Amino acid sequence: MQRCRKSSYHILAIFLCQLTLVLCSCRAPKRVAVIVHHAVIYTADKNFSTQQAMAIDNGKIIAIGSNDSILKNYQADTSIDAAGKFVYPGLIDAHCHFTGYATDMWKCDLTGTSSFEEIITILKKYALTAKTTWLYGRGWDQNDWPIKTFPDKRMLDSLFPGRPVFLKRIDGHAALANQQALDIAGITAATHVEGGSIELKNGQPTGLLLDNAMDQVETRIPLITDALAQQYFLQAQDSCFQYGITGVHDCGINEHTIKLVDEAQQKGALKMKIFALLSDSAQYYENWIRRGPYQTDRLHVGGFKVYADGALGSRGACLLQPYSDKKNWYGFLLNSEAHLKEIAAKLINTDFQLCTHAIGDSANRVVLETYSRVLKGSNDKRWRIEHAQVVSENDVALFGKYQVVPSVQPTHATSDMYWAGGRLGEQRLKNAYACKQLLDQNGWMPLGTDFPVEDINPFKTFYAAVARMDSNGFPAGGFQTPSALSRKEALLGMTIWAARAAFEEKEKGSLEPGKAADFFIMDLDMMNCEIKELTRLKVTATFINGEKVFGR
Repeated sequence: MQRCRKSSYHILAIFLCQLTLVLCSCRAPKRVAVIVHHAVIYTADKNFSTQQAMAIDNGKIIAIGSNDSILKNYQADTSIDAAGKFVYPGLIDAHCHFTGYATDMWKCDLTGTSSFEEIITILKKYALTAKTTWLYGRGWDQNDWPIKTFPDKRMLDSLFPGRPVFLKRIDGHAALANQQALDIAGITAATHVEGGSIELKNGQPTGLLLDNAMDQVETRIPLITDALAQQYFLQAQDSCFQYGITGVHDCGINEHTIKLVDEAQQKGALKMKIFALLSDSAQYYENWIRRGPYQTDRLHVGGFKVYADGALGSRGACLLQPYSDKKNWYGFLLNSEAHLKEIAAKLINTDFQLCTHAIGDSANRVVLETYSRVLKGSNDKRWRIEHAQVVSENDVALFGKYQVVPSVQPTHATSDMYWAGGRLGEQRLKNAYACKQLLDQNGWMPLGTDFPVEDINPFKTFYAAVARMDSNGFPAGGFQTPSALSRKEALLGMTIWAARAAFEEKEKGSLEPGKAADFFIMDLDMMNCEIKELTRLKVTATFINGEKVFGR
């Protein structure tokens, strides 16, 4: 009798299991908006796993896994057969000037010019069609010219005696102005500007203005209309989408620009996700500390961008010892130590991040010491140093000790490597552009392009980070290769670590259930292809919140 009872229980259990299987097999697949399948998906999750398919609904990833599991359990209005292509999380540019790049579009583009004479030729043509009285150019770099000295204003004065001219250097830390522009700004040989320099020759201005001195002129140039600015925002995002960029950290923008961005996003026209760092303004601290960070599904105003020093290319970076190619010249701080300390004290008990531009080793030391006084040790404030290009070997460990985030742009190394040794000397150069050493301090590090200072193409950032060479393969073997990153580190720096640098790692930056469906598709496997092939990476499609925003 006992054996029969057990047998009956066994038969009943089998029946219930079979019934469950039948019921499960009959359950209809869940309807979602988008399915991507038969792909190689680099998730950038904690295991750096790869998957084959994912289901997307309401702009978020619902599930990710094998082709069988996704296709069996989900049906979609849009099904994308990736046919073996490679899918990556949308790239997040952790340091750029998105709105500045956009509103530069009306200006005369001088990027890549090979001489001052070429600039003059371009400017003459531009003057015939320019819609404003001012002739405003951007992008020259005297380090690319046969004669690498800074130009002066004499030729501009002779060609445009009654028309103001303002030509900004590629790094945004130097500009050349003609006499008409200097007169409008009231600049003379006696003018003094804190945190800037008005270059003189024979006691008179040459027209070259460094750092804060540029503001004396630039603030006199009329602004474009709001409608035109928003139109340029859309053109800028299109440029980003073709490279798989779905999010940017826009560094140092004003309140009015934030208002224009918010309006364009609320209308649904501007789809780019923007983490905005406000510019350094007493009024902004008063306004925003009181109200706190502002966040929508696409805009996050979460910090302030402050300048400690200028740029190495214009010799405005502040160094501990004199420049090797300019006797007794150390560069300078754009803001006093007292000002930096005041800002740190204002922000330490808020939810805002402090993100400070520092390039020279002296500037980096000042910022690290300023941060350390208020951070006091282990913390999760994620205060950042933007660029961190030249850091004394005695100061590197402070990034880890106080959890200061180095926000680095790898292409600065491969753009500056031709002449940086002349500025710094051999010994100091060894401690410059040290990506790997900085990464090791906290175990993570965001990466950016710094466009339009550098090229907007983030794959050049990736290539510079891992190969440490320019697009021509120079130098053979790479520039200071102990500072190179692995491909995994570079991709994480452009995705989940960039999101983390803005406290957004729970929302984006990796392809996981519950996160935004921001991703791009490529034919080439950037994680395993030949190193030289990284210079020809091309995106075939880009998606934000599951919506296709770019396709070839």
